[in-house]
Amino acid sequence: MFCFVKTSSFLSLLLFSLAQLQAFAAPGNDGTRLSAPRREQSNGLQRQKLRNVFPQLTWLRDTTIEKLFGAHPKVQGDRLQRAQSNPQLPATLLAKYGGDVVLRFNISTSEEETALSEAADTLFLDVWEFTGNWADIRLREDDVCNVPSLLGLLPKSLRTAYSHLMPDLARTIYQSYPSITFGEPTFPNSHTEHAFTPALRTSEGGVENIFFRDYQPLSVIVPWMRLMASMFTTHVKMMNIGISYEGRDIPALRVGVHPTNSREESGPRRTIIVSGGSHAREWISVSTVTYIAWSLITSYGKSPAITKLLQEFDWVFVPTLNPDGYVYTWENDRLWRKNRQQTNLRFCRGLDLDRGFGFAWDGTSFQSNPCSESYPGDAPFQAVESHRLAEWARNETEHNNVKFVGFLDLHSYSQQVLYPYSYSCSEPPPGLENLEELGMGLAKAIRLSSGQFYSVTSACEGSVPYIPTKKESKPVKASRMETGGGSAIDWFYHELHVRYAYQLKLRDTGSYGFLLPSDNIIPTGDEAYNAVKFFGDFLLGNNGIESASQEEPHEGDSSKGDPEDMSTVVHSPHRPTEDTYVEELRRRLRR
Repeated sequence: MFCFVKTSSFLSLLLFSLAQLQAFAAPGNDGTRLSAPRREQSNGLQRQKLRNVFPQLTWLRDTTIEKLFGAHPKVQGDRLQRAQSNPQLPATLLAKYGGDVVLRFNISTSEEETALSEAADTLFLDVWEFTGNWADIRLREDDVCNVPSLLGLLPKSLRTAYSHLMPDLARTIYQSYPSITFGEPTFPNSHTEHAFTPALRTSEGGVENIFFRDYQPLSVIVPWMRLMASMFTTHVKMMNIGISYEGRDIPALRVGVHPTNSREESGPRRTIIVSGGSHAREWISVSTVTYIAWSLITSYGKSPAITKLLQEFDWVFVPTLNPDGYVYTWENDRLWRKNRQQTNLRFCRGLDLDRGFGFAWDGTSFQSNPCSESYPGDAPFQAVESHRLAEWARNETEHNNVKFVGFLDLHSYSQQVLYPYSYSCSEPPPGLENLEELGMGLAKAIRLSSGQFYSVTSACEGSVPYIPTKKESKPVKASRMETGGGSAIDWFYHELHVRYAYQLKLRDTGSYGFLLPSDNIIPTGDEAYNAVKFFGDFLLGNNGIESASQEEPHEGDSSKGDPEDMSTVVHSPHRPTEDTYVEELRRRLRR
């Protein structure tokens, strides 16, 4: 009876998927006649849809046969051998990622980029990142050399132009979790060489602040945010900017001080948003947002420059805009990217929050497929969390006397500072020179603090240069491997008139990708914190000068060796000491 029910459920799933093919019926079969141009266009769209749906049906066919009749002996042997070679890795992790690898393809022409993009689309591959000369793609190792798979769809020039970025993805994922997650000691670092990333300065010795020793789940981040608000009541307030698809709060911290000794009527409160976690697997962005918030909060009343920044601006920190996806990366799938919203395909959940905003929204081409990692939904703002952020921001400007002057959206990886527009290179933003000037300043502030190089470029630029024709006066860029419509920085810049909007892609440049070890949390946070200080000083009209002349190292700043000169510190009479903060944090985390 059990076998019959199990068989019936799979057959029902198969029949349901086959029913989806009704949407792909050839035009003209209903008796209508199409003109030649329209018939050619319809056939092209038909081929695109079929190219998108057949891999799903192939996967469904293979899965159904395996569940009903068992896996092929060779497949079972490969899995057993893989499990025996990784005896300490959890079985669930091996089942999901055993045999997966990450490859870096070196791209040199626009034709190669187009071929790689179409192949990744056809096979539903996970494109991790791409820059001016490379693209990182995750896939099963068995699919690398199989002719019908990836290499069989690529031009000859790309079939050998790749290298293994992560040869054992399952183990690398395991090492990215805190050791308490699986109840076992953390593996030693397996990367003995950093072939794709310059030497990264990591935390050395003990980390005083236990919160930043490891990546933290949402169940720890939210109490930590409440703790900060309860201990620093003079300048910190916890707030909620909306409810996620699964019903979770989207928490935020508002940090700032409103001087009360001014008799002049105060205008709109200038506010800067620092957000992270739009893509769930980018854990370093979540930790970095909390690190910047903590650094500003604990420096208030001690550093004149930071105190002034908190008096002149409100800072809204949103550690994870995508709480549902972030929780899912801790409990189910470490590499989950989108939110957890249901789509019109039951087995392909989630929308890309950074492609769901209303300005220049793009739902065409491969992005119309719910299984795509960049799926923006069927309409602008269909992604619940993107809609909540936009609603909250508009309400702040229209009803709460707020003027947003800056937006920093933290992501990973590739070490880049990106400015609008993301959707197209054909329309330069009105304040292009200002965006470039501040962007270069942010990159310089990072380089001076840690020695790390961050490139500065428009978010629209593709991964390879396009050779212009004789009629074109200047070089332009080829299209991206994924289109950039519906981006958060474009919406805030164009629709909300935020003059300075950036996407900051954090460490590293590929050796670990989204799985950056936890000993990079504090150095990455220091880099971003120095960039944020420069950002605030620039908006004050100081161009970073005040930060360089007055700023002392903040508490826990590992990039500076000398302690603060306590003789010049201005103390807040109600400010808790660092010892009190650490003791209270430890007590609450032990609960």
